[in-house]
Amino acid sequence: MKHKVIIEPFKIKMVEPISMSSEKERIKYLKQANYNTFLLKSDEVIIDFLTDSGTSAMSAEQWGGVMIGDESYAGSRSWLKMEAAVKNLTGHKYILPTHQGRAAERIIYGYLGGNGKTFISNTHFDTTRANIEFSGAEALDIAIPESNDPALIHPFKGNIDVERLDKLIKEKGAENIGAVILTVTNNSGGGQPVSMKNTRDVSAICKKHNVLFLLDCCRVAENAYFIKDREEGFENKTYEEIAQEMFSYTDGSAMSAKKDALVNMGGFLSLRDKKIADACTNLLIITEGFATYGGLSGRDMEALAIGLKEVFDPSYLEYRIKSTAYLGNKLHEMGVPVMMPIGGHAVYIDAKKLYSHIPVNQYPGQALVCELYLKAGIRTVEIGSVMFGKYDKNGELIPAPMELVRLAIPRRVYTQSHIEYVIETFEEILKTKDQTVGIKIVEEPEFLRHFTAKFDKVQSESVIA
Repeated sequence: MKHKVIIEPFKIKMVEPISMSSEKERIKYLKQANYNTFLLKSDEVIIDFLTDSGTSAMSAEQWGGVMIGDESYAGSRSWLKMEAAVKNLTGHKYILPTHQGRAAERIIYGYLGGNGKTFISNTHFDTTRANIEFSGAEALDIAIPESNDPALIHPFKGNIDVERLDKLIKEKGAENIGAVILTVTNNSGGGQPVSMKNTRDVSAICKKHNVLFLLDCCRVAENAYFIKDREEGFENKTYEEIAQEMFSYTDGSAMSAKKDALVNMGGFLSLRDKKIADACTNLLIITEGFATYGGLSGRDMEALAIGLKEVFDPSYLEYRIKSTAYLGNKLHEMGVPVMMPIGGHAVYIDAKKLYSHIPVNQYPGQALVCELYLKAGIRTVEIGSVMFGKYDKNGELIPAPMELVRLAIPRRVYTQSHIEYVIETFEEILKTKDQTVGIKIVEEPEFLRHFTAKFDKVQSESVIA
């Protein structure tokens, strides 16, 4: 018998209380946070969909690993387990542990970047772009054209545009390309997967031009699920085998293990080239820690090694993808404009279409972020012109290609009833959407402004007054 209900393939062994709040309290909290949900306290949030990074619930086996973590400064048993797990997955010879993904990004892109260098990706995520641009290099996004149409159904909207890639490398000069970075799944592009064919094609172009090819692999297991489900020739391969093949076409990878390694802290950089690895190891030791811990405790490395195995469990991955799709499809059926098809780790709302009356320079995505919090205590994040918008020489906004709001679902944390609560909230969002007004930026930093920027409502009669 095939059941319609998706059940969690785990039992709850420990619970954490949720602080329930009233709408009146949330109005006060949001004002105090300057309408930026990053600045809310966790106790002021009911459902936290801000990120799936580091927010997973670890398994009993992972917690058991925590208890036997070897905290030796050099050459700990826990490091050897982590190194073996990462080598088994990536096939890369040199493994550098880091405390999280952006530390790996800072090391590798700081080394490869600098003035005059260009990095090309399907879509750089926020910290990737920031680390590249901080070095003085430029970061260019060239996802396939289909990626910019949220309503379009395409099996691999995360793919990079290989024709544009080849032309760009020739135009910029191969010697000036810091690296080509394939992000799987394509987070900023709506959590959309990348096909194995696209990975092979990108690899071939990079080899032809002698350009470094790196994988941003923080959701590689989820990407493997979509390849097995949608791409011909992979039906009989395991998810781990699919991921291993994807790594085989690359020269290295950077991972925030806080996603698909199911841990609360950790990451790594993996490389094939000894010269690059040696230079990066020096930077690792200077800034993160010795080469066999890199800013991680032994217990973190134990949990990470176990998580890299657990994430490829077929029951877990099926639950993970289908439960996310359940939320997205329910919202789609209600008439909420969502990025289609639904991705693996998050549901993305097309705020530009939902709030068609709000101009992009009044940040419709941030307006929806505020509405979701005020109505139900749901914390989300804008992935649009707040996160990726630029200014021209006259100070006018150059908007992002899309105005999305991401509902990033922590792994093994929320149950079906939590998801139903979110669905009910969107019923109210639809009822009041025409009364919702825009948001303006009051104060912002130079880099990664969405983390700490201060906002305000556009007009006093706003429903978020």
